[in-house]
Amino acid sequence: MSAHRSQRPDPSEYPSFYAGYIAQVPDGDVVEALIGGAEIAAALLHDVSESQGDHAYAAGKWTLKEVLLHCADAERIFAYRALRIARGDTTPLPGWDENTYAPMSGANAREMGSVMNELESVRDASVTLFEGLPAEAWSRRGEANGKPVTVRAIAWITAGHLLHHLEVIQERYL
Repeated sequence: MSAHRSQRPDPSEYPSFYAGYIAQVPDGDVVEALIGGAEIAAALLHDVSESQGDHAYAAGKWTLKEVLLHCADAERIFAYRALRIARGDTTPLPGWDENTYAPMSGANAREMGSVMNELESVRDASVTLFEGLPAEAWSRRGEANGKPVTVRAIAWITAGHLLHHLEVIQERYL
């Protein structure tokens, strides 16, 4: 285990909004937590039916398929931010509106297997990205959505975001 991958980010490294996601991640190597999160998702969602995938737990809430594509969308954006900052790009990065993305995703026209394959592929790409970053990149700081953030924090946010949504899925969808 690399020390830079097991160092939990300090609150000065990320906007306070993300503290809950980071708290979801167990101590240890964050890349291992990313891998573990994918394994939890696969086990939890392995036998989900199409009707469960099309289910929203309340009016105006996302379907399970939309939640899963939201996780993939968010992870892509987090990885893009991490890559830009890790490579020394100091351009402020814009925010995004997940509530605009979800209905535009086409999630509900897809099969659960397709949605799961996409989420797994995105997570595999995130693992590869974070595994390959040099140690010095993890402390690089950039700006995303008008707030300072480090690459280290983005890795932990990425891991915690999926864990958060898996908890919601267990409580409200399955």
